[in-house]
Amino acid sequence: MRITILDDYQDAVRQLDCFKILDGHDVEILKQSYTDPALLAEKIKNTEALVLIRERTKIVTDLLDKLPNLKLISQTGKISNHLDLAACTAYQVAVAEGVGAPTAPAELAWLLIMNGLRKLPQAIAAMKRGQWQTNIGQSVAGKTVGIWGYGKIGRLIAQYAKAFGAEVIVWGSERSREEAVKDGLLAAASKSDFFHFADVVTLHLRLVPETRGIVKLEDLRSMKPTALFVNTSRAELVEQGALLDALRMGTPGAAGLDVYESEPVTDPNYPLLQMQNVICSPHLGYVEEYGYEKLFKPAFENIVAFAQGKPQHIANPEVLKAYPRSTGPSC
Repeated sequence: MRITILDDYQDAVRQLDCFKILDGHDVEILKQSYTDPALLAEKIKNTEALVLIRERTKIVTDLLDKLPNLKLISQTGKISNHLDLAACTAYQVAVAEGVGAPTAPAELAWLLIMNGLRKLPQAIAAMKRGQWQTNIGQSVAGKTVGIWGYGKIGRLIAQYAKAFGAEVIVWGSERSREEAVKDGLLAAASKSDFFHFADVVTLHLRLVPETRGIVKLEDLRSMKPTALFVNTSRAELVEQGALLDALRMGTPGAAGLDVYESEPVTDPNYPLLQMQNVICSPHLGYVEEYGYEKLFKPAFENIVAFAQGKPQHIANPEVLKAYPRSTGPSC
């Protein structure tokens, strides 16, 4: 098959052990991100299979309409709002779904919590300027870590917090709160209490229509002036502009961010980058060698299976009628 891997900013995928799964196929890797569907379509007009690195490229009608040769999209991780599954089905493009890898995102979130509380990046930056011990941070021990969303990643964060001597309070769906209580954690009585009492709030929610903008300015403003807000999930979970406004008003007192409304962020004057109380990382949550192996191996296996006429993990199986199993998809 003619395969294109999109948005590999670091040119890291070809270095993975699992990349050899695609031996014998014609593979192209694009390191640059193209936000214009017409420009991207021109680059990949002959592609039969696309590999998506998480949600870096939006798959919408404007793009699909310009890719008559496309037969398969192989997703690393789970399908989310970046991909219009109904449009893919309409254009007879099969979509293979991958598996999640929660460890790397959980570790990155915890790194932001630790660095945000101890103010380590600021201390290191000052030392590089010849300044010694310019600030003083806070320890995790004794703090209350608030986790909104008690799924795979949220559970790992809770384990880390307990190991560091912190109290854990959970907010989210009724089921999330019930599961947290079963695990010996606290469940917030209300969203207001959750934001008011937590020393750290970290989001671990999927972005769906119901969760878009779910964190409001008043939620952030109700946090302690010493509190830390961490978002490694999706920027759009917070109503537009609310975090910047809240930080400027002094509550919460700091933030650690790995996600942004428009990525990649390459403007050094980006407002959040200018704030000394904000730590920004370039969406590295899942970008880690072991995590990449866990994400890309099934994505590549799904392509090989499809090419062999044995499609697997297809999210829209109705399109397979166009590709008889006995002969394969003619790739």
